[in-house]
Amino acid sequence: MAEHKHGEMNTETQEATFDGFIKFTTRTVIVILVAVVFLALVNA
Repeated sequence: MAEHKHGEMNTETQEATFDGFIKFTTRTVIVILVAVVFLALVNA
């Protein structure tokens, strides 16, 4: 088994995946908030 050396792993793929997840989550929350506000205004 190879020895572990801290800080040598390539994390570009994980960082790109995490960035995509954060963007998706942020956009989804914004769409949900806009929908809730729209529904509140229409049914008021």
